[in-house]
Amino acid sequence: MQRILVSACLMGRPVRFDGRAKTSDDELLATWRAEGRLVPFCPEVEGGLPVPRPPAEIEGGAGGYAVLSGAARVLTPTGLDVTNAFLAGAHAALDVARAMDIRVAILKEGSPSCGSLRIHDGLFRGNAVPGHGVTTALLQAHGIAVFGEDRIPDAAAHLRELERPAVP
Repeated sequence: MQRILVSACLMGRPVRFDGRAKTSDDELLATWRAEGRLVPFCPEVEGGLPVPRPPAEIEGGAGGYAVLSGAARVLTPTGLDVTNAFLAGAHAALDVARAMDIRVAILKEGSPSCGSLRIHDGLFRGNAVPGHGVTTALLQAHGIAVFGEDRIPDAAAHLRELERPAVP
């Protein structure tokens, strides 16, 4: 049975920057939780950031790959550089995924860590731009498929492919 890395906030854990959760009521997530497939994880907390904490965005909306390469930083509205915490959390997520042979993740869309299709533009005005969060970029770079909470059916299809028996 394939395990699935999932944003802890989607599982009801109050780990977001504002001290809240973003609990998902998706039926597939509930089924996978009952099956013991889900591995809840918050890269920002695992990277050493407190709850609550100031919001953070990737400067210029450059995306997680730019942060991984050192071309962009993750900053708070006051300019505090929290890049190292985001990198530490991303690497901790990868370590868990590798240790548990996880090949699928469902992460919180829009997050500077977890966004898989969109992140914020770095100006703290609530504007989203296409891009990946830091954790998503690192997981994808290591062959782990990442889906936002609005793409759970796509994650389920990918999971079925992974679990399909090999034809002799």
